Amino acid sequence: MTRKTVRIAMNGVTGRMGYRQHLVRSILALREQGGLDLGDGTVLWPEPILVGRREHALKALAEQHGLEHWATDVDEVLADPTVDIYFDAQVTSAREEAIRKAIAAGKHIYTEKPTATGLDGALELARLANAAGVKHGVVQDKLFLPGLLKLKRLIDGGFFGRILSIRGEFGYWVFEGDWQTAQRPSWNYRAEDGGGIVVDMFPHWEYVLHELFGRVKSVQALTATHIPQRWDESDKPYDATADDAAYGIFELEGGAIAQINSSWAVRVNRDELVEFQVDGTEGSAVAGLRNCRVQHRSLTPKPVWNPDIPATYAFRDQWQEVPDNGDFDNGFKAQWELFLRHVYTDAAYHWDLLAGARGVQLAELGLKSSAEGRRLDVPEIAL
Repeated sequence: MTRKTVRIAMNGVTGRMGYRQHLVRSILALREQGGLDLGDGTVLWPEPILVGRREHALKALAEQHGLEHWATDVDEVLADPTVDIYFDAQVTSAREEAIRKAIAAGKHIYTEKPTATGLDGALELARLANAAGVKHGVVQDKLFLPGLLKLKRLIDGGFFGRILSIRGEFGYWVFEGDWQTAQRPSWNYRAEDGGGIVVDMFPHWEYVLHELFGRVKSVQALTATHIPQRWDESDKPYDATADDAAYGIFELEGGAIAQINSSWAVRVNRDELVEFQVDGTEGSAVAGLRNCRVQHRSLTPKPVWNPDIPATYAFRDQWQEVPDNGDFDNGFKAQWELFLRHVYTDAAYHWDLLAGARGVQLAELGLKSSAEGRRLDVPEIAL
């Protein structure tokens, strides 16, 4: 067995997502399992280089996890010919410039979404990467959630018949920061810093809808800033200038209609933080992060509207749980493995910077739809 070291510059790992899901749950988890076996006698051994602006935080993380390499100068790291891959989990406003530099340095690109602050920039990144001949991928983690993998199994098996509609509910109450500490960084609520739930979540909804049900043909959205003032990490009040809730309707290729509510100002009254209900002519399903429940046409009850008497049955009890029928790894780690195989074995991989640009496009059009109060077509994009 031959071990091949893969040096990965990981920019933004001091942030919540970059640290927990990408460094700890993905790259360090791969190291804990002995590396990634490519099946040809080669094992990839990921060697992360922690990159960021805060020296003390990087040093502390490196010492905590027994890592040797960290740096505050991204240009110096990119100039190192031994670095193979550049990964970006920075704030959105800093991402586009850093990826441009990494492409120019000849590094393979793996990045969080959104890939840029606008469609033009996102498409340019894809063009530059293709022209440079580097491999590139964008995190689309929701596709690897156990609940959505079960949902895809149902779709592939023809369970639904003709799919009619998809209804999604996502969100939770993010504390304002005065009474209890906020669960999300303050930049999420400042438009000038690239914040907003549309920019954050519409790219997710684009790839979920595109991959499972069909390309988004049109969008109609209404955004809101329900909580106009919040408190930052220094306990100072600030004006929330970005949307914290979005209510979207998406027309899909094939005729299905999707409605998805996204909010950081909603209290959870559902089984999981995100749930999708899919209704079809032959059956329905409700899928969350991990679980999926179904109701087939043959087992659908026949409720009758009567507000004068209390319900004598629990509707949720009339659904069946979809079994796991397999082991589910962490979704971020699963996609990291696929990307690494793509880079080093040329395995098929289509979650690239063009796919990321589609997410940026939908967010951009969603904001425009809300501002103009009308439904907008979503044209196909290509390089």
